Amino acid sequence: MDSNADFSPSAAALTAGAAVAPAHLTEPANLTDLANPAEPANPAERILSVAYELFSRRGIRDVGVNELIERSGVAKATFYRHFPSKDSLVLAFLERRDQLWTVEAIVAEARRRASVPVDQLMAIFDVFGDWFRRDDFEACSFVNILLEMGPAHPLGQASIDYLAKIRGHVQALAEEAGLVRAEEFAWSCHILMKGSIISATEGDLQAARRAKEMAGWLIEHHRA
Repeated sequence: MDSNADFSPSAAALTAGAAVAPAHLTEPANLTDLANPAEPANPAERILSVAYELFSRRGIRDVGVNELIERSGVAKATFYRHFPSKDSLVLAFLERRDQLWTVEAIVAEARRRASVPVDQLMAIFDVFGDWFRRDDFEACSFVNILLEMGPAHPLGQASIDYLAKIRGHVQALAEEAGLVRAEEFAWSCHILMKGSIISATEGDLQAARRAKEMAGWLIEHHRA
C-alpha cells in the first residue's frame, strides 16, 4: 500500500462512472472485460477502468494512488483533476459496479432467462451459480468495501446504499410476482444472495443451488 492512498470523504456526484452498453449474455460477463471494452482514450475512463480491475479484486486499502496513476499511464495532476481524492474514485467505481454487476450481469440476465417474475427471482441464483464457477469470481464489492471501511465511513455508507438498490430490484420482482409482504421478502432473499456469495468465496460451488432451494421455500411463504 503506498503512502498516497487517501480516504478523504467525498460525496459529490460523479459522472466518470457512466455505464457501458448493456451486455445480455448467457452467463455472467467477465466484469473486468466489460469495464475495459478497449483501451479508453479518455483519461478519466482509463483511470476508472484500472480502478475497477484493482478495487474489485483487491479491495480499497491495498490499492494506492501511485499504483493507480502508474497503471493508468496518466500524470498525477491529471489524476487529481478528474478525481480530487481516492474516495471520489472509489465512489465512481461503486457506481460503475452497480451498473455492470447489479443491473446488467445479475438483474437483466435473470429477467432474460425466465419469462415470469417468480421464475426470474429463482433465476438470480442460476446466474449466481454460473458466476461462482468463473475463474474471475471476485465476490460482492459492496459487501467487501462495507466490511473493509465500516458503516460509519462514507464509502461504507455508499456500499450500504448500493446494497439497498439490490433489494429494491428484488422487491420489484416480488411485487410483479404478486408476493405478499414484498419488502420483507426482499430482505430475506437478499440474505440468501449475500450468504451464497460468502459460501462460494469459501469454495462451496453448490452455494447457489442451496440458496435457490431456500428461495423456493421463501417464495411459497410469501404467496398470497
